[in-house]
Amino acid sequence: MSTERLLRAARRMLHDGGLSGSLLVRDLHTGDELGLDPDTELPAASLVKVPLALATLERIRRGELDGSALLEVEPGRITTPGPTGISRFRHPVRIAVDDLLYLSTSVSDGVAADALFELTPPARVAGILRELGIRGITVRHTMRDLTDTPAERLGSADVHLAHALAIDAGTSGRGHRVPQLDITRANTGTARAFVDLLQALWTPSPVRPGVAARVRALMADNLLRHRLAPDFGSDASTWSSKTGTLLNLRHEAGVVEHADGQVFAVAVLTESRVPASHQPGAEALMAQVARMLHDRLRQM
Repeated sequence: MSTERLLRAARRMLHDGGLSGSLLVRDLHTGDELGLDPDTELPAASLVKVPLALATLERIRRGELDGSALLEVEPGRITTPGPTGISRFRHPVRIAVDDLLYLSTSVSDGVAADALFELTPPARVAGILRELGIRGITVRHTMRDLTDTPAERLGSADVHLAHALAIDAGTSGRGHRVPQLDITRANTGTARAFVDLLQALWTPSPVRPGVAARVRALMADNLLRHRLAPDFGSDASTWSSKTGTLLNLRHEAGVVEHADGQVFAVAVLTESRVPASHQPGAEALMAQVARMLHDRLRQM
């Protein structure tokens, strides 16, 4: 099958599975890449926690923050399915900045991320990305703003209504009645922008080696491995990534390092047309299509 036919088949598979989005796979050694609409901008959801970790570690490197400093963090007391870590705690906790980085990035704890955002607000995170030459990722708000969606206001029996609103209330210009899904108000990015970020973390760049190595380690420790990891992790490869989920959005961006030395960055940002919160078929389809593009690049 030619590459053009493979891309058409991949697009058709996503469409038939109720998905669309922004995908890119890049060989980090050669720069060769394959993608589907890699410059389509989408809300970033929890993918923004990688830029947050990078900015926090860069400020620690500069001496502006102390990684061992203890912070008093209020519990999230969130009872709806999904949130992790301190977000589900019932009581306040004292925790070091370094450990908040682990909870925010590897466990995807929104309350831990917001504690880091209090130290480095969104505008400062965005500024540090620009200083490091990383473009295409917009950081506007904290994670707390992501928790006030129709899904949290409706009971579990009516969560499909929140997903229906997410699907139907958008505009042709990617505006949205749900502010977290409006690209003019949300944290946003593209598959290309997140692959560029991964390249800056995995190959020589303005990001200092020690900072990049810590972010890579946090992503390697990612506990959420139900999406792309089944198709990219094995005894002969290492998969390091961050997921992002918000209403009908399902994302993952990561790097697969093969035992033979080949290294590929993969970013899959999708939105679903199916009004359901649990879609294991969509998770598997994301991985299948990303693996198709990866395997073609690996053979080139």
